[in-house]
Amino acid sequence: MSRLTHYCCVIGLGYIGLPTAALVSSRDIPVLGVDVNSSVVDNINAGETHIVEPDLDGLVQRSVRLGLLRASLEAEPAKVFLIAVPTPIDEEKRPDLTAVHAAADSIINVLKPGDLIILESTSPVGTTDGLAARLRARRPDLAIAEGAENDDMVSVAYCPERVLPGRIMQELVANDRCVGGITPLCTQRALAFYNQFVNGTCIATTARVAELVKLSENAFRDLNIAFANTLSMVSDRHDISVWEVIELANRHPRVNILKPGPGVGGHCIAVDPWFIVHAAPEEAGLIRMGREVNDAKPHYVLDKVRRALETLPSATKIACLGLAFKADIDDLRESPALGISHLLASEYGSRVLVVEPNVRSLPSGLAADGAQLVTLDEALEQSGLLLVLVDHRQFKAVARSRYSTKTVIDTRGIWQS
Repeated sequence: MSRLTHYCCVIGLGYIGLPTAALVSSRDIPVLGVDVNSSVVDNINAGETHIVEPDLDGLVQRSVRLGLLRASLEAEPAKVFLIAVPTPIDEEKRPDLTAVHAAADSIINVLKPGDLIILESTSPVGTTDGLAARLRARRPDLAIAEGAENDDMVSVAYCPERVLPGRIMQELVANDRCVGGITPLCTQRALAFYNQFVNGTCIATTARVAELVKLSENAFRDLNIAFANTLSMVSDRHDISVWEVIELANRHPRVNILKPGPGVGGHCIAVDPWFIVHAAPEEAGLIRMGREVNDAKPHYVLDKVRRALETLPSATKIACLGLAFKADIDDLRESPALGISHLLASEYGSRVLVVEPNVRSLPSGLAADGAQLVTLDEALEQSGLLLVLVDHRQFKAVARSRYSTKTVIDTRGIWQS
């Protein structure tokens, strides 16, 4: 593939960027994927993937074999630049747009008239406008989403992803997309791009609306989970099953309570509501409260474990079942299960056994505290306290007879009678 044949250049080859690059290239559109991690680049060029996601391996292998997908450490000329990089929060819960700025800087020297830039990273309202301004400051020779709307204008748009880990490849195609440009022409160009591979409806709006839509979707779910987590603690106080309460409450035709858990994790729901709070602290008090409830839930779980251990022999081993932030994936980002396991290992050292069927080794900090990665069978045999943190399918399949004589703290409700 020559340096000038890339129709699309995807910046960031993580949990969204790589699946998107694979999907676009599967439509016979040449794609260059760019990442700062050389091992990621090498793996992709060898037709291998570095994340666990159903159906992704085959698409990457096919596209690499056909010369439709290649990875690099540097951006090259393209028609469409799609930015899918992390947007975390810092220690003070403020948005950290370092990766977005770096992505913009990485393409500045290869931009040309008529190009299209799409930001997919979940971002605070106004980030897309700021991206365009950053590019204009560095390339005053280009009309970047400003002036007369013509074929030479560089278009800038925002289109957030709406996918569920474990179903990313299906949902990238099937789900509706909210596409917002800085100008009407920017919007139309971005719509034309997504309509090449999205079967869902691509809905036109503005960049700022699309940014808040994405944040609103995740804040809504965060608040619902905060309600469920609060309900779980209230149910504990009354010594009744929160799972039964929710099941029966949800039989009401206008009630849909989500499931509680050990907290909230992932790169979106555990992070994005803070973007709203940071920008509108006086108006977003309810959203802040939901975040605080969910951030506090892991400590509530830890207290339950400590109280349970007081009734058990001093050498009792604790099996933490799951590290990922949700079921049947390997993604540990912002995972409450990982945080709880870390804190338990720091207190109880080698008494902590960890079962995570989707990883090959423990994160270094967890291993340093003495925790051991074991199989599910080993955990069931050796531990006296079972802490269910993730509802992986392997855990759901465990027969009741294998844990009925042990102390069980089930934060996911999969072993409830």
